Amino acid sequence: MAINIREILFQSTLDKVDAKALLAHLINKHLNWPKSAMISRDTEALPKALLEEWALLEKQRAEGQPVAYLIGKKGFFNIELKVAPGVLIPRPETELLVELTIDHIQSSGKKTPRILDLGTGSGAIGLALAKNLPNAQVTCVDVSAEALQIAQENARLLNLNSVKFLQSNWFDGLTTNLPAEDCVFDVIVSNPPYIPAGDHHLLMGDLRFEPSLALTDDHDGLMAYRAIFKESPPYLAADGFILVEHGFDQSKQVCQLLQEQNYINIKAHQDLAGIWRVASANRAASVKLG
Repeated sequence: MAINIREILFQSTLDKVDAKALLAHLINKHLNWPKSAMISRDTEALPKALLEEWALLEKQRAEGQPVAYLIGKKGFFNIELKVAPGVLIPRPETELLVELTIDHIQSSGKKTPRILDLGTGSGAIGLALAKNLPNAQVTCVDVSAEALQIAQENARLLNLNSVKFLQSNWFDGLTTNLPAEDCVFDVIVSNPPYIPAGDHHLLMGDLRFEPSLALTDDHDGLMAYRAIFKESPPYLAADGFILVEHGFDQSKQVCQLLQEQNYINIKAHQDLAGIWRVASANRAASVKLG
């Protein structure tokens, strides 16, 4: 008996949102049908090859594997990104970092802002900024060669060829790989690993399949902030701005770390769910460089 979209969705035990995402991916891959065909062509018979791949993806998703990894892509802000198990899956809450950065740059009046994305992963933050700020000079850094390869592929797919990529552990490789004039930034933005070692969330949901290097510092969840805040000043312009995402319960601690390193105009920002999600600050004008 011929099997169609309607029957698959009725029979599947997966969450309906997940099932529809997987099936929309397959009908595009095998039949070149648009997403709208999920409704307009839902009674048409589907080919054997598609049904076989559906059975595999359904099983993998039932075992917990992330939908984004199974279909190889994830939407973020207003771009679509290639993702794979070597990179963190972009989250909607991280879009707040992009929004705040765009707002800051537009209000600053800078025509060619210099932006550094630390721990870029798939390139989500840096590439979203480059897409929405065409005159920005964006540099994306990650310690993982695998992540950088995926980020560079995303830049190519998005035709964002001016974005620079560098393999580096935070700031370690900047001065040795870039000209001095390219090592000072108007904005430094980062979504670093912030889940504490042993946190039960690491054993839940998609996090079980994502790279631990992008999730946890294997310590108290604050090690990356200590390093970034301490090392950032020489790389920030005199009026430089820094923004970081943090965990749902880390706002006070992260703001305190900024204060300890003499940053000014420290602010906490809530995401759409009302969770304190981002901390921002300016470099103190009196800081000594070098």
